[in-house]
Amino acid sequence: MSSATTVTDHDAIRQWAEKNHARPSCVKGTGSKDDPGMLRFDFDERDESLKEISWDTWFEWFDKNRLALLCTADSRFNKLVSRDGETR
Repeated sequence: MSSATTVTDHDAIRQWAEKNHARPSCVKGTGSKDDPGMLRFDFDERDESLKEISWDTWFEWFDKNRLALLCTADSRFNKLVSRDGETR
């Protein structure tokens, strides 16, 4: 198993998501108006607590909240973290 790396590049994140059959999503009920709330990835199993959103929206709020994706190349492990090192 490879070690986790922190990624902020949009193209690299999309490639990781496509490789792992992940869709950009948010947690239902956590947002307001235009803010989608807590960002997540939804995988093949389709989590009913998540709502699929566009990549544009996902990346807009990913950047606004100064997030980074902590992930591994060979698994679905992922976690959104602050670009400053704090876990979100």
